[in-house]
Amino acid sequence: MTNPDVISTETGPDVALRGSKIAVLPIGSFEQHGDILPLSTDTIVATQIASMVARANDLWLLPPITVSCSQEHADWAGTISIPAATLIRLVEDIAASARSQGVEHIVLVNGHGGNYVLQNVVQEASDLSLFPGRSDWAAAREVAGLETNAHDDMHAGELEVSILLHCAPELVGQDFKHRDHLAASRPHLLTHGMRRYTESGIIGSPSLASAEKGAALLDALATLFNDHLSGCSGV
Repeated sequence: MTNPDVISTETGPDVALRGSKIAVLPIGSFEQHGDILPLSTDTIVATQIASMVARANDLWLLPPITVSCSQEHADWAGTISIPAATLIRLVEDIAASARSQGVEHIVLVNGHGGNYVLQNVVQEASDLSLFPGRSDWAAAREVAGLETNAHDDMHAGELEVSILLHCAPELVGQDFKHRDHLAASRPHLLTHGMRRYTESGIIGSPSLASAEKGAALLDALATLFNDHLSGCSGV
């Protein structure tokens, strides 16, 4: 795969013929990932996961939300954010429109760790769910043989670079193996932003990334999604 599957190219009749009662909504971001990954990284990750699970389970793939809550990255050029309230409204309005099309359950596939508010959104709605969760990412890391954990490898590290090396290697900066930066203690990240803990915008170990790990991560998530799907209304 050399071009990420970012947005569905289906026609209206395609959707009508499928008649799926479950839709998948990818949610990414538009934020800095140092000099080794594009601003659209989280959207690419979310859409890769969403398109993969939608195809495998014959679900309706919705267009991605490409800007979200990235305020902690505001000190770097290119980052665009919206307030949490705006993201909530976007999700709610898209969900309402999908319901009017006969959808009974919507899976939010989140690619940006800063979208904390999505946990509250799904908590308050019986027909929404969130994937992957923290336990899903942890399990996928283990299956794929990643050497880092989610805390230490927070941003533009082993996990994200691996996924892009697999699905869009031309988007990964050639010098990624020399961009490791660790900041295990980040007590004030949400109030002071990431700049206090990294000059490059990277917190993690991109040097450990590989396309093979990226493929294994996505395969593991596809398997984990089966358990998630079994608990969704509309199945």
